[in-house]
Amino acid sequence: MVTDEYAASSPDPAAPAAVMNRWWVVVGAILIQLCLGAIYAWSVFTPSLKAEPFSFSATQTQWIFSVGLATFAVVMVLAGKWQARSGPTIVARVGGLVLGLGYVAAKFVGPSFPGLLITIGLVGGAGIGLAYVVPIAVGVKWFPDKKGMITGLAVAGFGFGALIWVKLAGSWGHLIDKSGVSSVFLYYGIAFFILVMIGSIWMKNPPEGWSPAGWSPAQSGGAAAAGTTVSFEPNQMLATPQFYMLWLMFIFGALAGLMVIGIIKLFGIDALQARAGMTAEQASATAGTAMAVFLAIFNGLGRICWGIVSDKIGRQAALTVMMLLQGIIMLLFFWLGGAKWGLFLGAALVGFNFGGNFALFPAATADYFGNKNVGANYGWMFTAYGVGGIVGPIMAGVFKDRGAELGVAAWRMPFIIAGIACLVATVLGLLLRPPRPKPAVT
Repeated sequence: MVTDEYAASSPDPAAPAAVMNRWWVVVGAILIQLCLGAIYAWSVFTPSLKAEPFSFSATQTQWIFSVGLATFAVVMVLAGKWQARSGPTIVARVGGLVLGLGYVAAKFVGPSFPGLLITIGLVGGAGIGLAYVVPIAVGVKWFPDKKGMITGLAVAGFGFGALIWVKLAGSWGHLIDKSGVSSVFLYYGIAFFILVMIGSIWMKNPPEGWSPAGWSPAQSGGAAAAGTTVSFEPNQMLATPQFYMLWLMFIFGALAGLMVIGIIKLFGIDALQARAGMTAEQASATAGTAMAVFLAIFNGLGRICWGIVSDKIGRQAALTVMMLLQGIIMLLFFWLGGAKWGLFLGAALVGFNFGGNFALFPAATADYFGNKNVGANYGWMFTAYGVGGIVGPIMAGVFKDRGAELGVAAWRMPFIIAGIACLVATVLGLLLRPPRPKPAVT
């Protein structure tokens, strides 16, 4: 029987150091990521923010969301460097504190757009960026034999978290109706702080030289062995063409998924009214289900499934297939979205493939540039998410605003552009080759 109680390497084999069960890292990772996924629940707040006493425009509500995404991506670079220097536990705890403070402070700024832009967008986004990289960096070190699986599990909570926080605020808990949106920010901020603090208990690196019992890179080969014999510092990684190939692929994958997350309700309402003959209320409810159920659930499942698949077939093959499938579904989504079950199917497939980005790219970063510095290196790789998060949703909004007289047809071109971008990423995936290790830069 295989046991998960592992001991670190020790000069005296008769007295190995005590090491925690590595599966506690998974528990801690999921608790942390459930809280960080609240950023994908933002749409549940926007109707209240457009009403009195806030009276925000639709653009203002999206600015808060976009600033949160961009801050998240930028701060991850700093978090990766910090956790490599000071250890993962302190970085996770500061991230939970900052995230919680951002949401708690949002309770007290009132119906102020600049106030929410700072508290939710800047402060909350910074907290997410600080904490997000920690479970990934720690998990890869504890699970060098299952990097795809562990990165998928580590970030699955991010996808499922959106569903939980949306439903608690809405149809499950009715918190917004009962307490108002500002009070919900307060409740969520306190919950985020507590849950991240608990999860951080297990955010500890294994001892130097540790490996799972009975496993060695030389015997494993394939995806499990990748990243164990190379160790690129960030400046070395940034000098390789492989980094920029992966970075562009991540931009295109994030662009497609975040575009759909940002517009699915608006697009769904237009498409279902125009083609399925639904009323505005029916179309809104159907589009909301596509967003909060199908996209959110399959976003979480995709993170786990693509990670496991990549451990079997290799990261390059998994990335290439995932981008190909995403390109095809994006090219079809405009037509699928005109029917109820077509919208559900499209949302599920886009969410599934979009979620795969967050399992495959950290694992590929570890494979190509080494497990040792994956926290710092993935911080740089993750800036692609920030670029995609700005370009995708804004591109779709511009086409819609400029083609308002076209009705639902105004949405066609953004889907085509996003689909072609994913097909370009497919080609890049086919061309990927592992980088050659270089001497350390002194």
